[in-house]
Amino acid sequence: MLAIFPKLFGKSTSKDTELTRFMVQRFGYRPKNVDLFIRALTHKSISNKQEGAVSNERLEYLGDAILDAIVAQFLFERFPDEDEGYLTKVKSKIVSRRTLGIIGHEMEIHQHLRYNKNRTIKLETIEGNAFEALVGAIYLDGGFQGVKQSVQNHVFKKYIDLNQILEEEIDFKSRLIIWSQKNRLPIQFNVISEENSGAHWEYAVVVVINKQEYGRGTGSSKKKAEQSAAKETLELIGEL
Repeated sequence: MLAIFPKLFGKSTSKDTELTRFMVQRFGYRPKNVDLFIRALTHKSISNKQEGAVSNERLEYLGDAILDAIVAQFLFERFPDEDEGYLTKVKSKIVSRRTLGIIGHEMEIHQHLRYNKNRTIKLETIEGNAFEALVGAIYLDGGFQGVKQSVQNHVFKKYIDLNQILEEEIDFKSRLIIWSQKNRLPIQFNVISEENSGAHWEYAVVVVINKQEYGRGTGSSKKKAEQSAAKETLELIGEL
């Protein structure tokens, strides 16, 4: 009887032990109720076929909201001088489907996922969804402080390169235009040269604020040259 129904008698299975080890290694969190985390890793493709199996969709919904709050607070404290627009842009990048899918893949969540392998499913997508579900499970199992500590101290440090995200996401031209509007200063992005070497074009742009030249930038397109010039200008005026 004990061997057949080990969990009924307070004993954990080898899969429970593997899952606990995974959570400790990846999230720095030791589950109290392992069943919550099994559910978080159960995709609807298998829950529809196995009696008693509950999909992770509700936990994913919860985890999405919790993760949003944790990231919002983190960015609010990390960038005290930035406005709501900037914080929203960075947050949307961190919690995007693409970023969460990459995190889930790097965590190797697929090794613990329960899903129908006979169906054509984009693995990285359901790994990202399962990541959110695991965040929801940690919240239910350990409260907000528990999940906040896990995400900030383990997930952020191990799986999120904030500097890279900022480089990819920040629209320097938009930031500079917003700054100029706040300060009621006219701004222009002037193309000072266009050269075609045969293989590609190269543009040079200078930023002019209130009739005074500031940063310059080059790029293979006008947009890239403007971004480069805007970035240098933000550095020159102490806004970056």
